[in-house]
Amino acid sequence: MTNQPRGPVDSSRVPRYAGPATFARLPRLDEVPRADIAVVGVPFDTGVSYRPGARFAPAAVREASRLLRPYHPGLDVSPFAAAQVADAGDIPVNPFDINEAIETVEEEASRLQSDGTKLLTIGGDHTIALPLLRAVAKKHGPVAVLHFDAHLDTWDTYFGAEYTHGTPFRRAVEEGIVDTEALSHVGTRGPLYGKRDLEEDRRLGFGIVTSSDVLRRGVDETVDALRQRIGDRPLYVSVDIDVLDPAHAPGTGTPEAGGMTSRELLEILRGLAGLNLVGGDVVEVAPAYDHADITSVAASHVAYDLISLFTLDSAGPREEQT
Repeated sequence: MTNQPRGPVDSSRVPRYAGPATFARLPRLDEVPRADIAVVGVPFDTGVSYRPGARFAPAAVREASRLLRPYHPGLDVSPFAAAQVADAGDIPVNPFDINEAIETVEEEASRLQSDGTKLLTIGGDHTIALPLLRAVAKKHGPVAVLHFDAHLDTWDTYFGAEYTHGTPFRRAVEEGIVDTEALSHVGTRGPLYGKRDLEEDRRLGFGIVTSSDVLRRGVDETVDALRQRIGDRPLYVSVDIDVLDPAHAPGTGTPEAGGMTSRELLEILRGLAGLNLVGGDVVEVAPAYDHADITSVAASHVAYDLISLFTLDSAGPREEQT
């Protein structure tokens, strides 16, 4: 039927390791009339403070996504049959000018969402969360933010620079593009510069669920607390892959011991089913430090779960494709 979404390449006919490495082997955006959900890469890591390399993440995560399959049993949804999902390629950003790069990401994200398409963005470093939030706020107003990360990312400056991968959420609060009644960090841990970091973070409006809290409370209690805080607000989910323990995500720029497992992260994401998810990103994969694609595989599954959450509000299931 003409209204059926075009799904991934049929892996029973074309081996998974053959053909173009679009996300989950989906069609390119220019191969479909329009997309309900677009996966876009931002190969940018000029905002990092330690290890570089996240500019290579979109390609690595797409390659790792070849093994994703069309039915999600945990959420009981066939995301690529419920909605038209397409790969929008990469946003070409200036690697030498952070301000220009931020403007480019905001402009391109706004353009891609102008017809109602939802974006799942693969970074890149966490600097890109700011322009992505700007673009989402243009459509929805200030949004709730669920931020999975080992770090707060609410510092003021690094070396006097206001725009880095450690500052996007402070800038977002200052710009009024996020709902300060519904901001949450999940998975934070490790040393800080001082107790003042936590005090300033609270002043900005963030609630914190540390990785130790997840361990002690468990997934279900964590999800209940997050859902109560978010309510029915439009929600943006930002996942820094370093929220995972280095055992589960060694390929990242600023690893911290004592993190969540990939299973815990995926289960918390699945607990968000039914919320008003309007955008999301997966950032900070640094393939050069990865082993056996552990980090890229984890990131591809996180992206797949976010896409699946996007599709749960679609008007009824459509015929599943292989």
